[in-house]
Amino acid sequence: MHPVESTPGADTRERILDAAEALIVEHGLEAASLRMITRKAGANLAAANYHFGSKDGLVQAVFRRRLAWLNEARLQALDCLEREAAGAPLKPHQIVEAFFGVPLRMAADSSAGGQAFMRLLGRTCAEPSAFVRRFIADEHAAVVPRFKQALFRALPDVPQEEILWRFHFMLGAMSYAISGIDALQLVAGADLAGDDPQALARRLMPFLLGGLRAPLHGQSDQAKEKSPRRAA
Repeated sequence: MHPVESTPGADTRERILDAAEALIVEHGLEAASLRMITRKAGANLAAANYHFGSKDGLVQAVFRRRLAWLNEARLQALDCLEREAAGAPLKPHQIVEAFFGVPLRMAADSSAGGQAFMRLLGRTCAEPSAFVRRFIADEHAAVVPRFKQALFRALPDVPQEEILWRFHFMLGAMSYAISGIDALQLVAGADLAGDDPQALARRLMPFLLGGLRAPLHGQSDQAKEKSPRRAA
């Protein structure tokens, strides 16, 4: 993460951003009011309006300060892989690691706020807001097309529409997984240790890659028909 400018104004701004991030994760985007945020930050409404102009401006700043770093790291990882490949298509697992591995490592970083931000992303995906969706889409505009093209080259035998659907499912799985384990504990009927981001990555990455590589619809049935029948 980039260091924060150490001036009184910058300190107040960062406190407000940190408070907004934490309260949106805890209460949701709509319920986290400016008054709640400034109270938690030890600031006042005038300071929030001075730095961000409005609640929408504050929400944009909360996302932008992390997304800029996240997407830059994703592109750097992809650039490095493509240089090493020297024009050859990448392997699917390399692309998955570059796109999804970066935020999962970010989620493991509690000291610089990455863990809180990834939970924020998961929370906003679970409770979608048209305003936030548009803003995140704009922030991802320079990143997602690069990864889509890499996947198209890596999987030439898979229809591009199918790749886009699977990428969509992978994004949803990651967002849901990092937002917390309440749903998992509800399904399991017991407490599960879900506070280890590294363990989450070890479980999630093979799942995402398996979904990307899954046979196309109908292929499994065709394979069964071609295989010898077992004796009854």
